[in-house]
Amino acid sequence: MATKTVTDASFQADVLEADKPVLVDFWADWCGPCKMIAPALEELSEEMADKITIAKMDIMENPNVPGKMGVQSIPFLVLFKDGQPVAQQMGAAPKNALKGWLESQL
Repeated sequence: MATKTVTDASFQADVLEADKPVLVDFWADWCGPCKMIAPALEELSEEMADKITIAKMDIMENPNVPGKMGVQSIPFLVLFKDGQPVAQQMGAAPKNALKGWLESQL
């Protein structure tokens, strides 16, 4: 399963009401580091599909949720469990570091 696209309109249902943890990648098309971690997130989305959903939210097209969450720098990753943000990470990281961080939070 590839990463899921989340919007301001779908955030409640796709993230807050999800039945398993959701990692939201707040990103933008002009962000170089965002593009660098995108392939790693795609791979992790497939490798960890039974444990977690990985979602992407374009902050330029969807300003409401990132604004409420105080997103000021991207890429900004937030892990939600049971509708609550439980962990966050700012900036790009290699795939193995992202996977280790996620596994330690699940």
